[in-house]
Amino acid sequence: MTASPPDFADMTLDELRVALAPDIAASAIFDGWNETALVAAAQMAGADVDIAKLAFPKGPDQAMDMIDAWIASVDQAMEQEWPQERLAELKIRERIRTLVAFRLAAVEHIDEAVRRAMAVMAMPQNAARSVQMGWRSADIMWRLAGDTATDYNHYTKRAILGGIYSATLAVFVNDDSEGRETTYKFLDRRIDGVMRFEKFKHKLTSREVELPSLSRFLGRLRYPSK
Repeated sequence: MTASPPDFADMTLDELRVALAPDIAASAIFDGWNETALVAAAQMAGADVDIAKLAFPKGPDQAMDMIDAWIASVDQAMEQEWPQERLAELKIRERIRTLVAFRLAAVEHIDEAVRRAMAVMAMPQNAARSVQMGWRSADIMWRLAGDTATDYNHYTKRAILGGIYSATLAVFVNDDSEGRETTYKFLDRRIDGVMRFEKFKHKLTSREVELPSLSRFLGRLRYPSK
């Protein structure tokens, strides 16, 4: 039984952005992250082009809005494929590897769109938003992996994982080895490094080493005073 097509007419603009994002990414291979790709995606998906343009209004942030929605669509697909209870059967190292590998597989056939997205995200005016997007995905991955840290570990884990994913993606889009072997070896080395770091931190905390000032500082970054 084939799935019925989505009813775009009943979607909010936020829902429409995420629903159209995979088709926009497919069009961005040829057209880049712009309105041409948006129109092509809407026509391909059967959505109203004018409403699609309302979801992604033309302007300096249009490309980042598209990329943001696309990353959110990958986040959602990852959560659906690997819910916390399914990941619980794996060791923590394999949970993280599985989630990163899922994200890589999700973009395997749209390398050029990924390259173009990374170029847009690397622009100075987009740096802060790019960090936020990376943090969001890293946070979802750690939560799916069962992390409940609320102290400074909450921040270090997400910052480190975000860096690992970004670096691995950069290797991935330029990897022409069989089965992307180079990428997955790179990923394994980075995850091994994180696991060693986590063991080191555990030894420190088991000696009752306190870091109150760092925790307060990071807390202010997350919840700045008004």
